[in-house]
Amino acid sequence: MYILKLCGKYMTTRYTALASVASILLGVATLIVVNSVMTGFRTKMRERLHGILSDVVVEARAPLTGFPEPDYIMKRISQSSIGDKIAGMTPAIETLAILTYKPKGYANALTRPVQIVGIDPKGRCEVGDFASHLVNKENKAQPSFELRADALEWRQANSDIIDQKESWPGAIVGYQIATFRAQGMNYDEYLVYPGNEVIITTVANGDGGRPEPKSYKFVVADLYKSDMSEYDDRYMFVPLDALQNVCGMQGRANTIQIKLKDFADAPLVVETLRKVLPQMVFVVSTWEEKQGPLIYAVKVEAFLINLTLFFIIAVAGFGILSTFAMMVIEKTRDIGLLKALGASSTGITNLFLVYGSALGIIGAGAGAVIGIILTYKLNAIEETLTELTGFEIFPRDIYYFDEIPILLEPSMVVMVVAGSLFIAIAAAVYPARRAARLQPVETLRYE
Repeated sequence: MYILKLCGKYMTTRYTALASVASILLGVATLIVVNSVMTGFRTKMRERLHGILSDVVVEARAPLTGFPEPDYIMKRISQSSIGDKIAGMTPAIETLAILTYKPKGYANALTRPVQIVGIDPKGRCEVGDFASHLVNKENKAQPSFELRADALEWRQANSDIIDQKESWPGAIVGYQIATFRAQGMNYDEYLVYPGNEVIITTVANGDGGRPEPKSYKFVVADLYKSDMSEYDDRYMFVPLDALQNVCGMQGRANTIQIKLKDFADAPLVVETLRKVLPQMVFVVSTWEEKQGPLIYAVKVEAFLINLTLFFIIAVAGFGILSTFAMMVIEKTRDIGLLKALGASSTGITNLFLVYGSALGIIGAGAGAVIGIILTYKLNAIEETLTELTGFEIFPRDIYYFDEIPILLEPSMVVMVVAGSLFIAIAAAVYPARRAARLQPVETLRYE
């Protein structure tokens, strides 16, 4: 009973301990907010990356020539021992190209490098999250390269600058290729509209297999918006047969996208396909292996940030250690009296441990509550600070997110709180043992 009474007295009279509580509170709240934002970004990034790439990717070592009879290759994969683990497959061609387009009102055409991907829209939707990233709602339901009503209307309204004498294949252009956002703007200006004609220039297989440049015209049918600038600023999708004609790869492909029923089977599928398919021609990997450097860099960044922020709580632990060490010196007489009245060494140890636990519980508990509230109010806080300061804290033109992505994981909150409690209790162990070793006779000799 005396342990609880003394802990309560120390909590209300020793205000230096509040500094330790404040440090723990700030550390826990900061860790929760930062982890939630980092997890939100990481999760959205993985979703977007996985939406571009299927679970397993089979690529040609010679992408300019690819491999013949992709349907036969897919049939061979289906008939292998891992065929029952596959949910869908589709061939594709990926190659680099130069995109040329002339925005309305511009005197000269604009050019930029792009990654051209030849796909079958239906097959692409079976192996990845392709349709949900299309801007046109009609295409979300049934993706295709056909011009929808809005694209046809724009094309007819701008017939003076559009060549309508021929029907060109449709194309789906990355959102950041077609738009731009100037500094201070909260909306996008369009450089390319659905209905615009664009020209791609790429390297094709010429006579004798020699590479030669070739240009082809496409009509923009829709825009692709994944909220990943790396893809929205670089990718352009066209019909597979059209790109085969452009690249001189009729009846060929240079990649096969594979969707698995369970991604946990990916290592087995990759290992089997590396044995089934000749490694001199094909490279087999999972989407995580293809994006390994980027995923690893994000993991390392998150680890270093968490480690740095955790030092805030460690500083609070040293604050508790120094506070308790001073208490042992200041309260030597009181400790002697307690022992003279019958308090055991274990009781004295428990007194300091309970006090340290109380500081940790108050700091970690309050920090968790504040951190959770700040996490859920973070976007509102960001908007308020932007209005007050005039400085855009979360620039939409860089991230192209409508708001800060947040994912609060209960397990992370529990780990942060548990770690803070451990530090607070561990910091109280040495002063507690030192106080327990004091002898009543020695402490009261000169009283």
